[in-house]
Amino acid sequence: MAIIDNHSMRQSALFTKTRREAPKDEVAKNAQLLIRAGFIHKDMTGVYSYLPLGLKVLKKIEQIIREEMNELGGQELFLASLQNKELWEKTNRWDDAAVDIWFKTELKNGAFLGLGMTHEEPITNLMREHIRSIKDLPVAAYQFQTKFRNELRAKSGIMRGREFLMKDLYSFSKNEQSHFEFYEKTKTAYTKIYQRVGLGESTFLTFASGGIFAPYSHEFQTITDAGEDVIYVSREKRIAINKEVYTPEVMKELGVIAEELEEVKSVEVGNIFTLGTRFSEPLELFYNDEKGERTPVFMGSYGIGLGRVMGTIVETMSDEKGIIWPAEVSPFNIHLISLDPKDEVIRSTCDELYNAFQQMGKSVLYDDRDLRPGEKFNDADLIGIPLQIIVGSKNLTNGMVEMKERAKNMATLVPKEKIFATIA
Repeated sequence: MAIIDNHSMRQSALFTKTRREAPKDEVAKNAQLLIRAGFIHKDMTGVYSYLPLGLKVLKKIEQIIREEMNELGGQELFLASLQNKELWEKTNRWDDAAVDIWFKTELKNGAFLGLGMTHEEPITNLMREHIRSIKDLPVAAYQFQTKFRNELRAKSGIMRGREFLMKDLYSFSKNEQSHFEFYEKTKTAYTKIYQRVGLGESTFLTFASGGIFAPYSHEFQTITDAGEDVIYVSREKRIAINKEVYTPEVMKELGVIAEELEEVKSVEVGNIFTLGTRFSEPLELFYNDEKGERTPVFMGSYGIGLGRVMGTIVETMSDEKGIIWPAEVSPFNIHLISLDPKDEVIRSTCDELYNAFQQMGKSVLYDDRDLRPGEKFNDADLIGIPLQIIVGSKNLTNGMVEMKERAKNMATLVPKEKIFATIA
């Protein structure tokens, strides 16, 4: 399903500016390009603000994820960021010795709160008011929420931040069998998400260490030299094994041999995890089963970092000129470029195209700025909108406009009256 976004704008009204160079202290390619193209602003190490172009991309990624979570039967909510110390003490995760990435804050009355790094504890506590009998199960609830993590290293741009937007879904099932039925559906939903955002070919379902309730958890890892993980990939079977569980026993269980596996660097763009009763028991989330017996709810958690997905797209889909956005997450569908806004014929032609594209349901960034053509071309390639329509006097005299596909870096001349049919 395509995301409809008819909001268009003139580039002269866009307050952000492109830059020749990224900040000297920025080492990650994704952040360098996004800063130079005016998508994000670096506030400090590991903390970035999303500017209008960047927010449009982030919101499109969010909407793709939302559609697939709703298709799963997930119900969206929005939990508080401030965390109750007492809840986390019940699960033994408040102490820094257990979890060392907390941001904690002290209230004026001396009490301590945490800034949410994840939400298993609060959502489990919340569900105590809504899950009491077997008739109340299953439940799947998710949110898009800012997380705060006191990372020791934050050098991967928006792929590893100290503050970032995350989709976290939590499932509540009557037993292990019911849980794994839902768990398998999330694998399919996640696969669809990565296909839709343009990462489908390079992203693999990856077996990783599990926990006390499952032999494995599953990560979705995208191959990129910018990644911090090492995985062993079978491209033919579309599966991978994280280095942490790469053993002969695991290979045998998965039906692969070392010779068909390729060692690559990767970045984790999502994970699905069986929690079992790890949180429901200490937080007393129980239900009455068919026999009326008090039974702990069986849980799972499923995460995707939106900034990490966005950064991974930039890492894997860019060239020496700039970003190459996949169509479904691009900030605009079309970049309309006027080579001479002072020329009345060019201006009227561009205005006509600008309005007509919007009537077609296409969002347009209209470069009406009074700049040299070379500057406009450089900016367009840096920003990376997939389709550029370039209007100049030489081609327009012959009734033609130039259409350039950013991904192929190829331009063709199209008769002006046929441009709409060509794009459609």
